Amino acid sequence: MGNIKFVKENKEVVVADGANLRLKAMQNDIDIYKFIGKMTNCGGNGQCGTCVVEIVEGLENLSPRTDVENCKFKKKPENYRLACQTLVNGSVSVVTKP
Repeated sequence: MGNIKFVKENKEVVVADGANLRLKAMQNDIDIYKFIGKMTNCGGNGQCGTCVVEIVEGLENLSPRTDVENCKFKKKPENYRLACQTLVNGSVSVVTKP
């Protein structure tokens, strides 16, 4: 078990290990998409790159970056992740829409 703390929203969610970050955000009414992403997102398949989040604490409690993320984030810091590709295995703090 772990917690996802959504920093901007000041909301904390308890999750089971292996929970998908995007799904847990959506289930708890956390908006992870900027305006254009709301209309153009791929539904969690890792293709659009619009569910970007910044991990400010607990990076070690997440699944490793996927090949899709490595390709999309070549020039971004290691703590930028696609929420749809990220599995939570402990407590983390997340900034949405960085």
